[in-house]
Amino acid sequence: MAVNLPAIQAAQLLAIDGVRLATANAGIKDNDQADLVLIEIAEGSTVSAVYTQNAFCAAPVTIAKRHQQQAPPRYCLINSGNANAGTGQQGEAAAISCCRSLAELVAAKPETVLPFSTGVIGQQLPVEKIQAALPNLISDLSNDHWFDAAHGIMTTDTLAKAVSKKIVIEGKSITVTGMAKGSGMIRPDMATMLSYIATDANVAQPVLDNMLKQAAEQSFNRISVDGDTSTNDACVLIATGKAGSDQLTDLNSASAQALYQVIAEISQQLAHAIVRDGEGATKFVEVTVEQGQNKTECRQVAYTIAHSPLVKTALFASDPNWGRILAAVGRSGLLDFDLSKVAIYLNEVCIIKAGEPAADYTEQKGQAVMDNSEITIRVVLERGQATDTVWTCDFSYDYVKINAEYRS
Repeated sequence: MAVNLPAIQAAQLLAIDGVRLATANAGIKDNDQADLVLIEIAEGSTVSAVYTQNAFCAAPVTIAKRHQQQAPPRYCLINSGNANAGTGQQGEAAAISCCRSLAELVAAKPETVLPFSTGVIGQQLPVEKIQAALPNLISDLSNDHWFDAAHGIMTTDTLAKAVSKKIVIEGKSITVTGMAKGSGMIRPDMATMLSYIATDANVAQPVLDNMLKQAAEQSFNRISVDGDTSTNDACVLIATGKAGSDQLTDLNSASAQALYQVIAEISQQLAHAIVRDGEGATKFVEVTVEQGQNKTECRQVAYTIAHSPLVKTALFASDPNWGRILAAVGRSGLLDFDLSKVAIYLNEVCIIKAGEPAADYTEQKGQAVMDNSEITIRVVLERGQATDTVWTCDFSYDYVKINAEYRS
């Protein structure tokens, strides 16, 4: 069950002028749920995307990158239930074939279609099923189908993840809506498993690229469920310009920063939702490392804690076994690390002070924190001014069960 993550309602999601979405059941999954999603992007929009840093990236990632360099994107074709990863040249040919089939039906160039896949790795994409479902998919296009699309991209997610916000910039009402999927194989090195965010603001391409990069870096690139970087991660940011606002050409302008803050907020909400819905998760955990020499080493310590199976299983057991946290900090690999300066906290309870057990710490205090469903682990290094934060969850019995039975 997701940790303090409410189910979204269709009425909460706002349409974006210039973006239409559709869903269909192509029969990729072994159920009657939607597994094919189409996003249509109005001509003249600007589109930015970031992709997985996994060297064994999936075929659709390779093709999407290539197509994005060849033509302005007009369509995102997304399937769930099959990752089309580890499928070699046949997988790339399958992704291209799906793009061509869609392009023929909508009278567009194949290069304007960006393919995305999520699901089981190592199985060939069922191209014929996708092609057969395309006519129904196209006929379903509507600007108010964000709710359906957020469900259509799910795999092991227990809840759909989507959010909308409005802001007024220079007298114009601007809307931003985003959706994401992700629950396992989460340790992004770009964005998230799959995420699509759209706005009706008018944003120049370089500014949009920077907005996405910065927003992803502070949200999707700060989460971990299990430490595994997916082969299929992708995040797309769309700006249609349909709100009638002046084009944002300077990222540092007040108007651009106002829009960026909303995009960053939505990105972080979606990233947190992924962790809250982590496979089998029962705890949502923030790991903050303070007073490091730089943000890189703060993240190094934070991720060592967040990735530790011993820490994550102790969290699941609500066991204040702080020795596992201490051990993770100690093996994080920092150079010239003076452990005698380190302090560690569970919420506001100090468990380690000056590298030693805090004099006033008691098991009862630690237990009171660990019994919560949301916990903050804070490490103070006392070797600089930098701070950084990552978000993670625990490892439960269900995490093992879900992944052991994933293909069965």
